[in-house]
Amino acid sequence: VPVERQSGSSLFGRARLSKAGPARIRAMLYMAAITAKRYNPHVKAQYERLLARGKCKMSALGAAMRKLVHLCFGVLKTRQPYQADYAVAR
Repeated sequence: VPVERQSGSSLFGRARLSKAGPARIRAMLYMAAITAKRYNPHVKAQYERLLARGKCKMSALGAAMRKLVHLCFGVLKTRQPYQADYAVAR
């Protein structure tokens, strides 16, 4: 979860990732998101779309981490292997 730094009328600071949740899982998701933004077309498209809308890199990376969690949950729930063309199959 990105945490935005703002204080009344002062200037906005850079967003950072929240430290809530297990640090080990957060670290694994961070590294997986770094790799996925380069090689997974769905994560890459979302990351670049958020950057184009003016989000900072860390917020976009947090969204990539969340997308990876959703993809993993979908694979575990359906018990089917990941399909890169899942959006096209609809």
